[in-house]
Amino acid sequence: MQIAPRSGGPVPDVASLLARLAADGGRPRLTWYGDDGERVELSGAVLANWASKTVNLLVEEFDAAPGTRIVVDLPVHWRTAVWALAAWRAGATVALPDAEGQGAGAPHPDVVVTDGPDRWAGTGADLVVVSLPALARRYDGDLPAGAIDAASAVMTYGDAIGWVPEVDPDQDALVSAAGAVGHEGLVPEPGDGARVLVDGRGAVADVLRELLGVWAGGGSVVLTSAATAAVLEQDEARLARLLSSEQAQGPRG
Repeated sequence: MQIAPRSGGPVPDVASLLARLAADGGRPRLTWYGDDGERVELSGAVLANWASKTVNLLVEEFDAAPGTRIVVDLPVHWRTAVWALAAWRAGATVALPDAEGQGAGAPHPDVVVTDGPDRWAGTGADLVVVSLPALARRYDGDLPAGAIDAASAVMTYGDAIGWVPEVDPDQDALVSAAGAVGHEGLVPEPGDGARVLVDGRGAVADVLRELLGVWAGGGSVVLTSAATAAVLEQDEARLARLLSSEQAQGPRG
């Protein structure tokens, strides 16, 4: 399966990027290699569809808008990319846990998207609990009172984005220990349209921006979990087989 590079000029924002992905048809844009041999492939249209449903959840359930601070407490994962894309499409700020200070004066998250709700017990934040396995239909654990189970809730929302607030380009889009990036300039310079392997051991902020750049250039990503990346580093034959079967360059990250 040859992945032909495609591009359509600069991509000014996430809304434009999602529109391109939605119109992209069935070619793969994100292939995920998780633990225990899990492989998930999303075309541009499917990736945009997941993001659209998630945008609708964030706007309808939490009034997500510019100024809303959404902590995405998830590891490098294809679901993490979906939640970040959705938050940005709503104009919200994605804050990563490494940026969340402690004590008086620390920013309070409006919403926390997490695979570990116990980490946020007592914070008073609205919780969305994410199950990472691809086949999960519900959270496999005790769901805190008032929390939303993403595995079942996301699928109930529409495939087309409904009303969303206008994005404020001057608001922070991504906040991590490395600093803040605004909505204006969030999408990096487009890549070269290649299909690339991205190492899941990288910082979540760095990986998310790399994904944006690859997609903006019409390219495609093979993304690994941190554990899978570590195995591939020690097994050159397995790495070569993966790159060959996926027709990918790499690794990057």
